Amino acid sequence: MITININKAKNIAHDARRLARSAEFAPLDIKATIPSEATAAEAARQVIRDKYTTMQTAINSASTVAGIKAAMPQG
Repeated sequence: MITININKAKNIAHDARRLARSAEFAPLDIKATIPSEATAAEAARQVIRDKYTTMQTAINSASTVAGIKAAMPQG
């Protein structure tokens, strides 16, 4: 029988979440330094922050592997 350590699974999920978040931020990092695009870029960055904060909370509160998988970034 295979036993999954839920805490290690959560850590793996958080690593994947951080990686996906960084990938979404990458194009906005440059735009945030351009004065004419900075406001729009920051608004888009906040949407990403909110999305991944919700995902982080879902991963932390998951009690099963299925719950962790459901909270994972899709892609």
